[in-house]
Amino acid sequence: MSLFELSHWPPWVVMWAIAAGLFAICKWLTWARTIVPGASKWRQFAYWFAWPGLDAKAFFDPRPIPRERRPSTGEWVFAFVKFALGVALVCGVVRLVPAELPFVRAWVGMAGVVFLLHFGTFHLLSCAWRTCGVDAKPIMNWPLVSESVSEFWRKRWNLAFRDLAYRFLFRPLTARFGALAGLAGGFLVSGIAHELVISVPARGGYGLPTLYFVIQGLGMLVERSKFGKRAGLGEGWRGHMFTALVVIGPAAALFHPPFVREVVLPFLEAIGAY
Repeated sequence: MSLFELSHWPPWVVMWAIAAGLFAICKWLTWARTIVPGASKWRQFAYWFAWPGLDAKAFFDPRPIPRERRPSTGEWVFAFVKFALGVALVCGVVRLVPAELPFVRAWVGMAGVVFLLHFGTFHLLSCAWRTCGVDAKPIMNWPLVSESVSEFWRKRWNLAFRDLAYRFLFRPLTARFGALAGLAGGFLVSGIAHELVISVPARGGYGLPTLYFVIQGLGMLVERSKFGKRAGLGEGWRGHMFTALVVIGPAAALFHPPFVREVVLPFLEAIGAY
């Protein structure tokens, strides 16, 4: 069996392999297109292998960040608590969910992985790098406080991909075709990337992740419309509710049943979560 015959690999291995490949492409794109005089070889190596962010210019800047931007003891503790919560969910809570509720078990596991990686490990890495004076902003920026769909995707959720999409998709498309094209291009590419990571390994559910991101784009348009502004869909408690409806409501389309059955549950079993 050839190493590259993905069809013979367990679906969850295929998922991680595709995700790693896409991430490597993103890293190369930002690394190759960023020139920062004075960026040392060790920092370039660290950018590739010890930091999940995609803002190469900030990370390579040899000037140390001001002390007020370095993490406090409280931030270190908060990052560790999120990491510990992820460990608890994956290594403890998952096995407590009854076997007759496999989808609940899977969603608990997915939440645990997100806390373990995105909210926990990535935040701890940000704290470590900023302690050393390197400009490595946290990947997640309190997404739960978002008062609009725009705020959620532009300022709070997965800022690594936001940096990449803004630089290579939104800004060029907006300059040439207008803001609507930039918005559509960003969400379309997000949909395609998630199809590759989610639907391809699961061999099913094609189109559902793309539909999810179409809904996100439509949500932004609605909240920015005259109706949305009159209804207050982009601010305050109404904004919170509308954002939750748009972002969380169709999440089952993003992480669709074939993905849960064929990828998530076998992965959790493989790592001994249950």
